[in-house]
Amino acid sequence: MAKTTTVAKATQAPASLVDPEQILKASKALLAHIKKAASQDDAAKKNLLANPDAPEAETPVWLTLTTKRHIKDSARLQPSKIPLPHSLNADAESTICIITADPQRAYKNMVASDDFPDALRKQITRVVDLTHLKAKFKAYEAQRKLFADHDIFLADDRIINQLPKVLGKTFFKTTAKRPIPVVLMAARERVDGKRVARPKGSKRDPAENVNARPLPEIVAEIQKAMSSALVHLSPSTNTAVKVGYAGWPAEHLAANIEAVAAALVDRFVPQKWDNVRSLYIKGPETAALPLWQTDELWADENQVVPDDEAAVDPKSETANVGKKRKSLGAGEERTGKKAKQLPLPLPESNDDKLDQEIAERKERLKKQKKAAKKAIEA
Repeated sequence: MAKTTTVAKATQAPASLVDPEQILKASKALLAHIKKAASQDDAAKKNLLANPDAPEAETPVWLTLTTKRHIKDSARLQPSKIPLPHSLNADAESTICIITADPQRAYKNMVASDDFPDALRKQITRVVDLTHLKAKFKAYEAQRKLFADHDIFLADDRIINQLPKVLGKTFFKTTAKRPIPVVLMAARERVDGKRVARPKGSKRDPAENVNARPLPEIVAEIQKAMSSALVHLSPSTNTAVKVGYAGWPAEHLAANIEAVAAALVDRFVPQKWDNVRSLYIKGPETAALPLWQTDELWADENQVVPDDEAAVDPKSETANVGKKRKSLGAGEERTGKKAKQLPLPLPESNDDKLDQEIAERKERLKKQKKAAKKAIEA
């Protein structure tokens, strides 16, 4: 069947086809189920292997998107961002590590300046550039310690593509603490829509000017990254995005789900809602609750094979009894310039004759044993 790239076309759709009431209803049901399951676990026998530092409030809730076709041809290690009404990183005690382009001193001075917000400065516990990152955290144990010491990792988008090789599977085998890209480089000046080239031979003090954005813009970029949902795209029909936690009010969770669902389909799914099969929400160990499902499960109805076309040729179902594979169809006429000599079919097996020969051999063997026994006794 010829391969097709068309998808089923629906009527003109709004920004989102998901009913807000259905989102709120599913959010309340999921949060109630997670709370009930947590209370049952507490009432049961105490689990010595359970983690006491993981309360119900930290249980994540995921929005799962299922499409009819793959939305990407290859995996992207750099996540995309969707702004959220309610931030996933609202905890003031969470620690932040910023990985910058060389050199790091200019960014450290910005964080230490009086114009930098005090609350955000307390959260930023490390600022390191790529050169120092390679030198200090080359060992596997050092990478694990860095991973455990910080809750959030932000990385300059100029060097984020180099981090998988530097940080390895410690950071990139899961999406839990994968570095979030932030734009720290200042935009080059433009004249008539074209970027202005730097004068030749001009040098800048690396400690004072690293082509960084102004301080207010860097602060806004960090806050934007922390209040966004991360979208990790891969060559698959399933995409999961964390949209909240089980300890949240249902209204906050529903608002995040509605924002992510609309932006996810509009920005990342080819053919928009025509290529969407379903949307669900779920917890780490819960069933998926449906938010929206399409009526057209296939991208192209021509891809569905009718039952009459799926009938199998009866000749292919004939048992190959007593014949070699090459002898099948030997008697059929062949078309061609020169007829080749066909192998003769092998004679069919005779089961009755074979059983008679086996019985005669057994009888002769019995007589031989009997004669040998008499000879020994004599």
